[in-house]
Amino acid sequence: MTTTQRDTIAALLDDYGRTYTEDAGISLKDAPQPLYQLLVLSGLLSTRIRAGVAVSAARELFAAGMRDPKRMADATWQQRVDALGRGGYRRYDERTATQLGDGARLVTERYGGDLRRMRAEADGTLAELAHRLRDFPGVGPAGVHIFVREVQSVWPEFAPYLDDKALDGARRLGLPDSQASLKRLAGDAEPARLASALVRVALDKRAPATVREHAAA
Repeated sequence: MTTTQRDTIAALLDDYGRTYTEDAGISLKDAPQPLYQLLVLSGLLSTRIRAGVAVSAARELFAAGMRDPKRMADATWQQRVDALGRGGYRRYDERTATQLGDGARLVTERYGGDLRRMRAEADGTLAELAHRLRDFPGVGPAGVHIFVREVQSVWPEFAPYLDDKALDGARRLGLPDSQASLKRLAGDAEPARLASALVRVALDKRAPATVREHAAA
């Protein structure tokens, strides 16, 4: 039986179509607390550290009560360091603990603790959203890509969003490396899940073979 590109997309989503927010225990919706938690996760994933460690560190921060900007800012620097350490995020823990406190205060001062205000001010313009995200300590270009890839599920004006890392995953699977073509092949699939799945393929050398075997089965 001939394997089609649609078969490959279906296998990809079955095998790897889980968002990083889900991994971190974030029930993402257009509300202040989960949006802030996504911002935290995006910053943690920005550093040169394994994604699993960043996700674990996010879970530890949230389990320790640092689930919104006020609680993050009110926590002591040592409490943030300790939570990061429990998640295995040790190489960058001290710097990141400082950035988390500074970022939480910025969310409160600039957006009243509600990142939906950032969305409104970006007014559907991706470049403006990226500019505002870069203002948060620890959120560099990679963090911007991560945030937008995940948030497109609740901020659909930025969908479909497939950055270079996601498109690299598509090329590894022999799929087209254009957003329009991938969206057409994926049909009604959630864009955030597609983006996450493609990124996971780009990061895992074994993933392309796994997807191809599944698609051909």
